[in-house]
Amino acid sequence: MADSIPLNPVRKNSKKTSYYNAGRAPRFQGDDEASNLDEMPLMMSEEAFESAESDYHTLPRARVGQRQRGLCWLLFCGWKVLCGCCCDCLLRTCRKRKELKARTVWLGCPEKSEEKHPRNIIKNQKYNVFTFVPGVLYQQFKFFLNLYFLVVACSQFVPSLKIGFLYTYWAPLGFVLTVTMMREAVDEVRRYKRDKEMNSQLYTKLTMRGKVQVKSSEIQVGDLIIVEKNQRIPADMIFLRTTEKTGACFIRTDQLDGETDWKLKVAVACTQRLPAIVDLFSISAYVHAQKPLLDIHSFEGNFTREDSDPHVHESLSIENTLWASTVVASGTVIGVVIYTGKETRSVLNTSNAKNKVGLLDLELNRLTKALFVAQVVLSVVMVALQGFLGPWFRNLFRFVVLFSYIIPISLRVNLDMGKSAYGWMIMKDENIPGTVVRTSTIPEELGRLVYLLTDKTGTLTQNEMVFRRLHLGTVSYGTDTMDEIQSHIAQAYAQASASQSNSGGGGGGSTTSSTATPSQGKSQHSAGPKVRKSVSSRINEAVKAIALCHNVTPVYESRAGINGETDAAEADQDFSDDNRTYQASSPDEVALVRWTERMGLTLVSRDLTSLQLKTPSGQILTYFILQIFPFTSESKRMGIIVREEATGSITLYMKGADVAMASIVQYNDWLEEECGNMAREGLRTLVVAKKSLSEEQYQDFESRYNQAKLSIHDRTLKVAAVVESLEREMELLCLTGVEDKLQADVRPTLELLRNAGIKIWMLTGDKLETATCIAKSSHLVSRNQDIHVFKPVSSRGEAHLELNAFRRKHECALVISGDSLEVCLRYYEHEFVELACQCPAVVCCRCSPTQKAQIVRLLQQHTSNRTCAIGDGGNDVSMIQAADCGIGIEGKEGKQASLAADFSITQFKHIGRLLMVHGRNSYKRSAALGQFVMHRGMIISTMQAVFSSMFYFASVPLYQGFLMVGYATVYTMFPVFSLVLDQDVKPEMALLYPELYKDLTKGRSLSFKTFLIWVLISVYQGGILMYGALLLFESEFVHVVAISFTALILTELLMVALTVRTWHWLMVVAEFFSLACYLASLAFLNEYFGIGRVSLGAFLDLGFITTKAFLWKVSAITMVSCLPLYIIKYLKRKFSPPSYSKLSS
Repeated sequence: MADSIPLNPVRKNSKKTSYYNAGRAPRFQGDDEASNLDEMPLMMSEEAFESAESDYHTLPRARVGQRQRGLCWLLFCGWKVLCGCCCDCLLRTCRKRKELKARTVWLGCPEKSEEKHPRNIIKNQKYNVFTFVPGVLYQQFKFFLNLYFLVVACSQFVPSLKIGFLYTYWAPLGFVLTVTMMREAVDEVRRYKRDKEMNSQLYTKLTMRGKVQVKSSEIQVGDLIIVEKNQRIPADMIFLRTTEKTGACFIRTDQLDGETDWKLKVAVACTQRLPAIVDLFSISAYVHAQKPLLDIHSFEGNFTREDSDPHVHESLSIENTLWASTVVASGTVIGVVIYTGKETRSVLNTSNAKNKVGLLDLELNRLTKALFVAQVVLSVVMVALQGFLGPWFRNLFRFVVLFSYIIPISLRVNLDMGKSAYGWMIMKDENIPGTVVRTSTIPEELGRLVYLLTDKTGTLTQNEMVFRRLHLGTVSYGTDTMDEIQSHIAQAYAQASASQSNSGGGGGGSTTSSTATPSQGKSQHSAGPKVRKSVSSRINEAVKAIALCHNVTPVYESRAGINGETDAAEADQDFSDDNRTYQASSPDEVALVRWTERMGLTLVSRDLTSLQLKTPSGQILTYFILQIFPFTSESKRMGIIVREEATGSITLYMKGADVAMASIVQYNDWLEEECGNMAREGLRTLVVAKKSLSEEQYQDFESRYNQAKLSIHDRTLKVAAVVESLEREMELLCLTGVEDKLQADVRPTLELLRNAGIKIWMLTGDKLETATCIAKSSHLVSRNQDIHVFKPVSSRGEAHLELNAFRRKHECALVISGDSLEVCLRYYEHEFVELACQCPAVVCCRCSPTQKAQIVRLLQQHTSNRTCAIGDGGNDVSMIQAADCGIGIEGKEGKQASLAADFSITQFKHIGRLLMVHGRNSYKRSAALGQFVMHRGMIISTMQAVFSSMFYFASVPLYQGFLMVGYATVYTMFPVFSLVLDQDVKPEMALLYPELYKDLTKGRSLSFKTFLIWVLISVYQGGILMYGALLLFESEFVHVVAISFTALILTELLMVALTVRTWHWLMVVAEFFSLACYLASLAFLNEYFGIGRVSLGAFLDLGFITTKAFLWKVSAITMVSCLPLYIIKYLKRKFSPPSYSKLSS
C-alpha cells in the first residue's frame, strides 16, 4: 500500500506558496519543473482520499481554508480584511520597494558609487512623533470591544440619546487609553535610546588625509573602516587587512547565527601584502559584490586591482566577509563597506516586531460581538413591543445605549489590571529568579501553548565541550582512566628525548617514539609486554593525530609595554601556559586540543603554513601544513596533510563522522557498535584515521589537486574527486567521544513539557550530526524512538521521493536541513507540514534566522495552535518575535534575544514553572475574571429589560449616575478582581501532574459553552431579582431601586464566593470591604436610591431599610437567586468532579 502512495505538488498559483517564497532567489527552478510530476499526488491520510482525486486541496488541513464565506464573514471579518488590503495597497503605492542589485565598490571612494544606498542606521522603533498617537489608537480601536465603547461614549454627546452622566462612559475608556499610551510611550523611549546608543558608536575611518572618527550612522558604502579587537562590526564589509601576521583573524558571530564558536576570516591577499595601510589609497582597486541576500553562510564576489600589469583578480567567498553585528575577536581589521543599513545580512534576517494579541483577547472579542448582536436584538424587541410608536429609531438607539452594560467597559480595565498582576507575580516568584515580563499583554498565552520551538546552542546546551571517551578498538578510556594515557604519552616522549640526547641528533618525536617503544618491548620476554607496547604505540599515534588534525589556533595576549611592531615569538612569552587561549570555528576542536594538552602534547603555535607541538619533556615538534581539507556538511569530515620537520615524513590525518569515515578506513568489526554506544550516552563521536604518503604520492596528488582548483566548471566535484583518491584504506586510529554539556535540568524539563502535550521542535544553525546528537542526549528524542534523517534534496522530484519515504515511517522523529526544508516548502508546503506535525519531535539544522521565523509562521497558519519560541542569541530574535509567545534567555550570547522577547528567563529549566504554574493560572484566572465581569453586566441588563417591560417599554434607566459607576467599581470591583488570586491546584501539584496543562489547549475554560452557562445564570438571577423586588414590595413600590440594588450587590458577592476555588485572605477582606462600602453609601447617597431620582420625588427612608421586613425579603430574593446555583455546584462536584479536584483531595 505504501509503495502506491502518490504525490501531488503545490500549484504554481498557490498564494500561500508565493507568500513564503517571496524574496527568495529562484534556486530550484529548472528542469525539475517537469510536467510528469504534476500527475504524482502526495496523499497525507489514506482514508481522506479516493483514487480519482489528485488535487492537493483535498487535504484535511487545506480544506479548512476553503470554507464558504457568507454574510457573517463579511460582517465580522470581511471589513477588517478589506481595510487591511486597502492599507497595504496604499502603503505599496507610497513606498515602492527598491530593487536590490549587484554593485561595484571602489576602495575608499564612496562618491564613485553608481546608485544611492541606505543609511547605516539601526531602527527598532514602531512609531515616530507623528504616528505615535494615531498608531496606538488604531491598535486599540481595531478591536470590536474598544470600538464599541468609543461609539457608545460618543453617543452621549447627543442630547436625545443621553442616558446618564458623561463620566460614567468616558472615565473608564479614558483610563484604559491613558494606561496603554503611557506603557507604549515608555517602551518606545527605551527602544529609541537603545537605537541611538548603537548608531552613535564611534569608528575609525581611513581617508586620504589620515584617520578620522565617524559615527556608525555616517558610514557609507565604499568607506575603509578600521575595527579594533572586541569592537562590533558596523556594516557588511570585505576583509582587506589585519594586524595579525597570518593574514587571518577570528570573529564572534553569536549575534548573527547563534553559535558561540569563533569563525576564521582571511584577508584579501593583494591588500594584505601591501607594505602599509596608506598604500590602500595608492592602488586603484574595486570589489564587485552580489546583490544583498538573506543567506549568511554564502557570498560571491571578486576583487580587482587595475593599476597592475596584468590586472590582479581574486575571487571572494564567505571567508573574506565581515558581516555587521559580529565582533572582532583577534587583532585589528580593515575592511571596505559593501552593504549598509537595511541591506546588511543581520537586518535582512530580522523581522519587524508585531503587536502580539493573546488568544483569550480574541476569544473575548468574538464573545462581545455575540453580545452586541443580542443587545441589538433585545432593543429591536423592545421597540417592536412598543409598536414602533413615535421616533422609534431614536428609541431603538436609546435602548442600545441603555443595554450597553451587556458589554461592560470594565471588562477591558479588569483584564488589563489582571495581566499586570500576573506579570508582577511571575517576576516575584522566588523559584524562577531573574525572570522579567517585557510584554504584559499576553501572560495567558503561556497557558495555551502547543508548539515550543527552541534554539540549541546556549538554550538547551551550555556550548561547553568536555572530552569523555577514547576508544582504540581493543581498549576504551573514560574520564577516570585518562591518567593512564597521560603516563603512556609521558613515557613515550621521555624515551624519545633520552634516545635523542644519546644520539646527539635532532630526530623528531614521532619517529623516536615509534622506535623507542618497541625497544622497550625487546627487553621483556613475555607475551604481556608486547600487548602493552602495542597499546602504548597506538595511544601515542591517536593523541598525536588529535593534536594535529584540527583548525585550532593558540593565541597569546600581548603583554603591557611590548611594542606591536616587535617580534613577540620568544619562548618565554609565547609558550607560557597561563597566557594561552585557543580559537577555533568549532568548540569540539577546542575540547580535543585542550584534552591533548592535559595528556601532555600541547599546541603552542600555528600559522597558515606550520604548527608546533610541545611534548611533556618540553621538546618542540614542528610540522609543516601542506594541505587542509575543511569540514563541510556534504563531506562530514576534515583532513590535513603535514610534513614532519625532523624526518620529512608526510602524513594525511582525517577525522569525521562515523557515516563518512566508515567507508574510508580499513575493515574493522568494532567501529559501528562503539559509535552506537557513545551516541546512546549522548556523546558526539569523531573517527580519527591516518595514511602515510611517499613524496611521489604527494607530488602527484598536489598537481592534480591544484589543477582541479583552477577548473571553471564543476570545480567542487573535481576537487572532491581528487581528495577522495587519497581517502582509501586509511588506518583507523581511534574513536573520540565529546560531551556538549546540557543546561541544568534540561532532560526533566523537556519530559515535563512533553507530558503536558507540548510538541518540541529544535531549530538550530548547527551541523546535522551535532543537532541529532544533542536531540538524543537531551532526550528530546526518546531512546526507543526512531529518527528519520531527511536526505538532502534540491529538486521537486527528489523532494517527492523523500516525502514518500518519510510518509511510510510512523512515530519517528524528523531531522531535516534548512536547504531541504526550503525545497519541500517550495513544492509541498501543506503536505510537509501535515507530516511534520505528526512527529513527536522535529529537528531542523542549518537554519537561517529567517527560516526559523518562517517555520513559526507555518505552524501558526497550518495548525491554528499557539506557538512559543525560546532562544538566547541575536539569530533567534526573528523567531521570538514571530511566535505567539517569545521567551529569551540571558546567556553567553548577550541580551539581544532577552530584550526582544516577551518574557526573559535566566535558565531553560525555568520554562517548566513559567508554563505549568504561571501560564496555567493566568489563563484560568483571566477566563474566570472575563466571564464574571460579563455576567456582572448581563445581570444588570436583564434587570433593566424587566424594568422597562413593566413600565410600558420606556427607555428610562433603572439605576442612575453614581450607582452604575459604583456597581462596577467600589461595590463589586475588589471581590471580582480578587479572582486573580484564585487557583485550582497548588503549584507543586501542577508541576507534578503536567497532564493538567493539556486541558487548557482545548480552550474549555472560556468557550461558547461556558459563556452560554453564564448567560443563563445572568438571565435567571436578573429575572429573579427584579421580579422578586416587584412582587415582594408591591406596597412600597418607591423603594424598588434600593431593594433590588441591595439584593443585586449581595448576589454578586455570593457569586464571587461561589466561583472561588481556593480562598486567599485578601479575598475575604475584599468581600467585607465592598459590603461595608455599600452599607455606608446607603446613608450618603440616598437621593440615588429612587426611581428617576428627584424627578419622581422618591427618596430613601433610612428607617425603612432597618426593618425586619426589608432584611428578610432582601435575604429571600438573594437566597432564591443564589441557592440553586450552590446546590448545582455541590452535586456536580460530587458526581462529576473536575480533574484538578481529584488531585486536590
